Amino acid sequence: MSSVYAGAVQDLIDELGRLPGIGPKSAQRIAFHLLKQEKVDALRLATAIAEAKERVTFCRRCFNISEGDECGICADPQREDGVLCVVEEPRDVVAVEKTEQYRGRYHVLQGALSPIDGVGPENLRVRELLTRVREERIDELILCTNPNIEGETTALYLAKLLRDTDIKVTRIASGLPVGGDLEYADEMTLGRALTGRTVLD
Repeated sequence: MSSVYAGAVQDLIDELGRLPGIGPKSAQRIAFHLLKQEKVDALRLATAIAEAKERVTFCRRCFNISEGDECGICADPQREDGVLCVVEEPRDVVAVEKTEQYRGRYHVLQGALSPIDGVGPENLRVRELLTRVREERIDELILCTNPNIEGETTALYLAKLLRDTDIKVTRIASGLPVGGDLEYADEMTLGRALTGRTVLD
């Protein structure tokens, strides 16, 4: 079936549609929004994308995004060296930092185990994590992967790898969100909330 739009417009829609979470209709809507903008505004977006791809890389130590060899967190001498929080993606670092409850270091796996999608340990930064465990003075490793099948699989795999070490391996708690109702919670979430219950002082 031939495209309704001219070559350049369809190419723009196709490229936008390749972005995660952007379906055909959303890609079309964004494309026409960009086409309605002043040329200078569209070029500013294109320049920002090009500069980010040129300047942004991954931290050689933790694999968070960085504009230098080390990210700001790894370069910060005020961070706690003995605690390492393992996350799936750089955006997860941002989420944890927003809590203002954690002052340790990070290790970004760059994904999660997903056999269905062909993602195994060799596709993640697992080897580099094990190297850090051997070479750095880490007392606790916090597995902060997502509470879904891929995240749970990844956490269990890493916990098994580190079973024979002296490092304390913990998993973030998961349960009911603040303001949530019990009747709407699924069995797994409610079960975890019960298992992870705390004593009230």
